[in-house]
Amino acid sequence: MTHLFLTATVTPSEQNFSRKAGRETAMAKDILGEAGLHFDELNKLRVLDPEVTQQTIELKEECKDFVDKIGQFQKIVGGLIELVDQLAKEAENEKMKAIGARNLLKSIAKQREAQQQQLQALIAEKKMQLERYRVEYEALCKVEAEQNEFIDQFIFQK
Repeated sequence: MTHLFLTATVTPSEQNFSRKAGRETAMAKDILGEAGLHFDELNKLRVLDPEVTQQTIELKEECKDFVDKIGQFQKIVGGLIELVDQLAKEAENEKMKAIGARNLLKSIAKQREAQQQQLQALIAEKKMQLERYRVEYEALCKVEAEQNEFIDQFIFQK
């Protein structure tokens, strides 16, 4: 197996050039930075500072997470509202049933009261009829007694 090694030697003048180019690049970046222009990690010229760009990306992600959470919250609240509406309808139905039952009981009570009044009137009528029959009976008993007395007198006279 053959290995090939390349060695490079850098002369002091090349090192100075490299340092000088580095300083010039830094100065150019500073001047562009003051003008609002920046280089990104791919050395593309950007209007925004890389830090601001990163913060913007993070903010965008946070906003997306926030919007997702708000969406979940809206779903939960929507479900809760539906549940509360359903319970309200059930409560209203039960309320209507209770009102109907109360009205039915009032109606039955009124019917019983009316029936009781009718029966009391019938009792009073029957009592009056009984009193008439009693008076008539007493009158008939008196007439019978008078007729028996008359018959007895008629028989004794003969």
